[in-house]
Amino acid sequence: MKPEQLDRLFSVSRPAVHPDGWAVVSAARPDFAADSYVGQLWRVPLDGSAPRRITRGFRDTSPRLSPDGRLIGFLRATPDGPPQLAIVAAAGGEPMVITDRKLGVSEFAFTTDSSRIVFTAAVPDEGRYGTLEGVGAAAEDPRHITTLTFQLNGRGYTADQRTHVFVADLPDLGSEPPVKPVGRAAKPDAVPVPLVPEARQLTEGDVDHGEPVVCGESVIVVSARHDGRDADLRADLYRIDLATGDATLLTDPERTGTNLSTGSPVSLWGDLWFLGADLGPTGRDHVAKNSAVWRMPAAGGPIVRLTDPADLDFVQLAADPTDGVVLAVLTERGVGVPVVFAPDGTWSRLSVPGGASVAEIAGAGGHGVASVATASSPGEIAAVGTEPRLLTDFAARLRDVATPIATQEVIATSPDGAPVHGWVVVPEGDGPHPVLLNIHGGPFAAYGPAFFDEAQVYAAAGYAVVMCNPRGSASYGEAHGDAIRGAFGDRDMVDVLAFLDHALATVPGLDAGRVGVMGGSYGGYLTAWIIAHEQRFAAAIVERGYLDPRSFVGSSDIGWFFAHSYNTDDPATMDAQSPTLIAGQVTTPTLVLHSEQDLRCPLAQALRYYTELKLAGVDAELLVFPGETHELSRSGRPWHRRQRFEAILDWWKRHLPV
Repeated sequence: MKPEQLDRLFSVSRPAVHPDGWAVVSAARPDFAADSYVGQLWRVPLDGSAPRRITRGFRDTSPRLSPDGRLIGFLRATPDGPPQLAIVAAAGGEPMVITDRKLGVSEFAFTTDSSRIVFTAAVPDEGRYGTLEGVGAAAEDPRHITTLTFQLNGRGYTADQRTHVFVADLPDLGSEPPVKPVGRAAKPDAVPVPLVPEARQLTEGDVDHGEPVVCGESVIVVSARHDGRDADLRADLYRIDLATGDATLLTDPERTGTNLSTGSPVSLWGDLWFLGADLGPTGRDHVAKNSAVWRMPAAGGPIVRLTDPADLDFVQLAADPTDGVVLAVLTERGVGVPVVFAPDGTWSRLSVPGGASVAEIAGAGGHGVASVATASSPGEIAAVGTEPRLLTDFAARLRDVATPIATQEVIATSPDGAPVHGWVVVPEGDGPHPVLLNIHGGPFAAYGPAFFDEAQVYAAAGYAVVMCNPRGSASYGEAHGDAIRGAFGDRDMVDVLAFLDHALATVPGLDAGRVGVMGGSYGGYLTAWIIAHEQRFAAAIVERGYLDPRSFVGSSDIGWFFAHSYNTDDPATMDAQSPTLIAGQVTTPTLVLHSEQDLRCPLAQALRYYTELKLAGVDAELLVFPGETHELSRSGRPWHRRQRFEAILDWWKRHLPV
């Protein structure tokens, strides 16, 4: 795969499954002509017949089916407008956009009787974000900040655009659409004609709300409304009455016995199921915390934890009301595994086609359907369970121009005997091939065997790609993830280098004398740390790096808790884990790559590190992408993503030629 072929990579949404045996999904891809992401909804039959495109919007995403099966709801974005809520008849027809929110709609859910729709949307303060004509962002009033949490990567400031819950009646799709009066009909004293249904706001205040799930005549949301929310990471479930907007706390710490970060609520047969990670007595202990599955009566009552987070990490839940089961996605050793929960809380794994890794799952009428990644595709829809099979082939466009390269599983042993699990992607031909050691971010994240555009681009250019999940990584249990707390650059560096040496010694076709190292975010940290201690690499790329714990505090959106949790509260210990403070030990040529609007690892981290390298006489270069956030490599503008790949390959061509 080449950088210019990025526009052939599809990502697929969580499916919405109809009991009659079909699903609807969105499939989106980068588009260079639009320099944006385009996509539509697809109807996917579960009998194996051909999927078909059913909408033709610029970017149609997040489909959901109404409980009665008559309607499909989805989010529709235009080239110059945010996502708005739209509905279309499940049998087909012209979609109707039913919201006009200034900052767009985030999430939505149908009410039980399919007559109304609940949605969340950011509500801008008056005078901000274009609400006052003629007042642009640079001319807005100053922001008065009194909290620890006040910004979020990809969103910006948060206190002046809180996300609230709304409810609206669904219009009749067969009715005549409203029109805006013009000319003689546009009288100054005329009553405005609403072009979309009137929505009633159910929540207010200086808090956000998300993940709405309708339960009877109320909606369950995730929110942090408690006193002290600015000093912890707790997020609770609340029940919001659809008639009054009254809120009831459901996951009170006195009932759960812990401070939880909750998510993915689902309602089934009078119970609420949800995911929850235990944040400890302070409500801030987020390091290597897995999410367990919890259950409670929707009307209130005892809360029961169904899974052990020490070993199991669940990332998504979905209810199949017609079959009376809850579906879930479990992450194990870098792979998403579909499972099904019986009403009594017991669970079992579901079969997947060809080793696919599940991202999200849904079900209805006994049909389990998932969005998956395979070895040759970043996004497909698959049936899971008794007859697992792929139902789509969105990767056909990529195969027309490139053949994905296989991923090889490798298990190494660290010097202290700990196993290190990972993968190697080797280019075609006998080699020996120059090698790129890739290090993932997080650190509580993981590489897996499924299609990875980074590895495919580098391998197609002639580089063998080595990537592993050292201690600190996710999906191997909490103890594995917690092992580097207070000791960044210790066991993790040892594990990564042990894996590299094992791969060089055992995988055919790798050139042990020509090796480069690269990584992003925490991977940028570990790359910078390694090249300050090892001079074996031909060159390095430090991307969107976490490069100095102490200056991270107060500058990053997560800085007030992340550095203290992972690098301790002691300033001397934090400094002892800072790659920036030992940049003078580096001799390896280094490309520092960053995004201008990165609020997770702010640009200042890169600027200072790059400057320290230059002052130390290192062959260093800096590449900064305007307008991009921490997510550049995953969801940045298509042209910037392409230019990023081209710059990376140019760097390796100069310092590690094939």
